[in-house]
Amino acid sequence: MSNKRRQFSSEFKVKLVLEVLKIKNEKPLNQIAKEHNVLPKNLINWKLQFLENAEIAMEPSKAVKEYKEQIKELEKKVDKYAKTVGKLTVERDCPRALPCGVVASLGRAMGKHVA
Repeated sequence: MSNKRRQFSSEFKVKLVLEVLKIKNEKPLNQIAKEHNVLPKNLINWKLQFLENAEIAMEPSKAVKEYKEQIKELEKKVDKYAKTVGKLTVERDCPRALPCGVVASLGRAMGKHVA
């Protein structure tokens, strides 16, 4: 018999983390976990994740800027790979006996389109 992993909504996680973070919290973490039928370790992990990402909530433009920079870097890599694939495709498709420029000019001279 397999146990299915339970998935919790982000709203549920935030609600529990805020309950754990209350300044005058009368309930210990273990009790909160037991009441909501979750593992205390889950609450600890959610709390850490929440606190690590709290900066994003206060300064979302910084996160957007970082993501835009990552996107630009990835686009440069994709362009580089596309050029390499194009070059390799041309090398593969051209006959080895003649340079590609010669093959293309011969094709045009004969009225054929050679890519």
